Amino acid sequence: LFVMTNSEPQRWAGERLGLPQTGAGSLAKMPRRILAIAIDWGSSLLLSHAFFADDNGATLIIFGLLQIVGLWVVGSSVGMLCAGIAVRKLVGGKPGFYAATIRTFLLLLVIPVAIWDADSRGLHDKAAKTVMVRR
Repeated sequence: LFVMTNSEPQRWAGERLGLPQTGAGSLAKMPRRILAIAIDWGSSLLLSHAFFADDNGATLIIFGLLQIVGLWVVGSSVGMLCAGIAVRKLVGGKPGFYAATIRTFLLLLVIPVAIWDADSRGLHDKAAKTVMVRR
């Protein structure tokens, strides 16, 4: 995994973005993110098993649709809600349909997720101008 760095020193991840160090609105840490994606992927697998005989393509499509709809409607997927995190626009509230779609498409490609900066924002979040925060 690669971490992009910036020359501006900051005291905590997310400070440069105007996020608090801890509590609601602070940057979501990796354990919460892993829990959220595990719940979302597990839900997608269950739905694929129930309705599409475990078809891999169906699983991927279900996962993508659950991400887009969840982010667009409430700013979180089911897994994110369970993990206590949300996706927010850098300026404003929850992502709109366009930002949710861009973020999800890049999430499905995996590689943009594996490259992040000092604020733990992957390329998928940077492209969508979003950040994952604690609820």
